[in-house]
Amino acid sequence: MASGFRRISRVGSLTGGTKWYLSEDCLLAAKRVMYAVEYRRFYLRDLESIVVWPKRTWLWRPAVPGMLFVALGGLLWHWVNFTAGAIVCGAGLAWAALELALGPTAGSCIRTSGASVDLPLVKRARRTRKVLAKIDAAVRAAREVSIGQAAPSVPAPLIAPPGPQANAPVGGLT
Repeated sequence: MASGFRRISRVGSLTGGTKWYLSEDCLLAAKRVMYAVEYRRFYLRDLESIVVWPKRTWLWRPAVPGMLFVALGGLLWHWVNFTAGAIVCGAGLAWAALELALGPTAGSCIRTSGASVDLPLVKRARRTRKVLAKIDAAVRAAREVSIGQAAPSVPAPLIAPPGPQANAPVGGLT
């Protein structure tokens, strides 16, 4: 039996991570914390906004480990030998270059009609447009379906036929 959910995003962490799934009527977040999984379901018709922003502290990710590796490489270069120091310095510079190339990390907030939840939707800000485009298409499709289904069930408004009260003066003056 095929599932109606398709994975649109995955954000990993040291203790688990969050996987995001999309179906025709909801957005599902499966947050894994150690050995337990917490599920959050967001119905597409109830979504008000999804805000994703680049974090300010993302430059610490390349700077701190890169500088530590370069400092350790300098110490190894001085005390052990040139080769060991060059390898560790190269690893530190490669780490910093990779983090800078991947771009800023992202934070996100999902607001529905009932709650506001801070869950990571994407790891890096550069993937935001791709994921939000998928969610936006699903939201538009879900809202069109719900509007199409709701339209026939609403009766047409009744208009009262004009009678003697239709021409009555306002305010009691005759």
